[in-house]
Amino acid sequence: MKINNSHHFFLLAGFGTISCLTNPTDGFSSSVSAGASSSRVRPAWTSERRRHHVGTIMRTATALCDSAENDPIDNTQRLETLAKIANEALSSHGTEIFKPFHARVAVIPPSNDDDDDDYDVPRQFRRLGLIASEPVSKADQTIAAIPFYDSDGSGLALAPHLATKVVYKDVLPEGYDGWTGDIGLLAMLLLNEMARLHVDAATGDASPKGVSDLPRRKPPVQSLMNAYVAALPSHREMSELHPLLWNEEEQEILQSSSTKKIYRLLDDVDDDAAWLEETLWNADRRTFPETVSLRIRSPDGTDDDDDDDWIEERPCFSPEGFRYAVALVRSRSFFVDGSLRLLPFLDFANHGDFDSYEISGGGIGTLWGSAKGAFLKSGKALNVGEEVEISYGPKGPAEYLLDHGFVPGMCRHSRRGGSAITAELTFEVDDGDRFRDDKLDVLEYETYDLAPMDPSQSFDVVGGVGSTGAPDPAMIQFLRLVKLGGRDAFLLESIFRKEVWGFMSEPVSEENERDVVMGVIDACEKALEDMEGED
Repeated sequence: MKINNSHHFFLLAGFGTISCLTNPTDGFSSSVSAGASSSRVRPAWTSERRRHHVGTIMRTATALCDSAENDPIDNTQRLETLAKIANEALSSHGTEIFKPFHARVAVIPPSNDDDDDDYDVPRQFRRLGLIASEPVSKADQTIAAIPFYDSDGSGLALAPHLATKVVYKDVLPEGYDGWTGDIGLLAMLLLNEMARLHVDAATGDASPKGVSDLPRRKPPVQSLMNAYVAALPSHREMSELHPLLWNEEEQEILQSSSTKKIYRLLDDVDDDAAWLEETLWNADRRTFPETVSLRIRSPDGTDDDDDDDWIEERPCFSPEGFRYAVALVRSRSFFVDGSLRLLPFLDFANHGDFDSYEISGGGIGTLWGSAKGAFLKSGKALNVGEEVEISYGPKGPAEYLLDHGFVPGMCRHSRRGGSAITAELTFEVDDGDRFRDDKLDVLEYETYDLAPMDPSQSFDVVGGVGSTGAPDPAMIQFLRLVKLGGRDAFLLESIFRKEVWGFMSEPVSEENERDVVMGVIDACEKALEDMEGED
């Protein structure tokens, strides 16, 4: 289970954020923002956009932590039941899809390690995780592998194209691409899987909703998917654990404490949900209900055992349900083999700061040859019953918080033993730039082996104690192109078109370099002004 209660972390997520460096180097790291293609069918801005609003409430992190602890979720019995459901499905049908799966789902107790400080939230709460079911003799040993079955979605792995090409192909308009992008498409797939499990709340009898026959899977594989969906965190749990579902006051504090703005995410989610509701869901509520009822039943329960058998209501095809599903996807998805994916059961593995690997892609041997898939590998030797941990990747603390609901310890300490400050800065080619078309042409076609780049790019910047102080070369290279003009504009002539991106990796001129530095300074000052609020 990848969500952990960490309300008291978000004041660390802006200019007070501690650096997050998973590779053994200090300095700057960059991340690319998603851009819009002109061929997209994109929902209009239907909500009152929050993007430029900055909150003025600045309370202490401790106060928020205390408020969260005063209303804890007592979910021990629920987690134990869900672990039983997941393991029963793996025991009965796991060999149908996993190649292999040398682990089982377990309730991970809070840590008693004295070295864990008060901010090590992932270790302070009970949560689902994976433990080794067989000895692991060495690092880099495969614990689990799952094939993708990208063509028809007949396996367990979910990828965005399955929403537009398979499940919703007769429902969504051609070229649909919402503001939430691939995350939103995965969220729609997840909502459909929940709807397929709908039961009559009065009788408990199955009454599938959604596009109930897609994707088509063999019964054993569908049984695994059903167990996985049942074991996902409930809406109530996610409302406590994930920033997208926090209350407005807490979200306002996070907005005004970080350069990575949660209001941008909320706007995208709400606008997509409003469009989907008006265009699709309201037109067919029999297929797309606002809520669904799932029957959660322990494998070792009996018909008379109410403690191990209950009906759980979840929001579904509604703005509330869409936000819930987006939070689940943000906390559980992985970018593997060129696509963002949900990898059921592999995603129960919790994050470990050290001796852990990211989930990776590769070829998986099958009876019919080799198929593309994802691998979960151990970062160290394990005994039976020890927890299998993975790395959630090289993210900054604000990104960890917005994706997973916690900030790991590695994001608070640099390799040199100090702490550093992290922020996200965004730069773009100005709409009024007289050379804009030439620069966009370079970014789209002439960035060598890189994928085409959008005219707006975001970068995580790190400074302070423990950092080298050197700017990210990728950020500076992009800014040199953005600021290119005047006497240097000749480099945009067609004769240099295939070389100009390479030229930007070195200083172009004193004037251009000055403009780049001033661009970074202006962006930092603007970010600080936004954090100060309106007072």
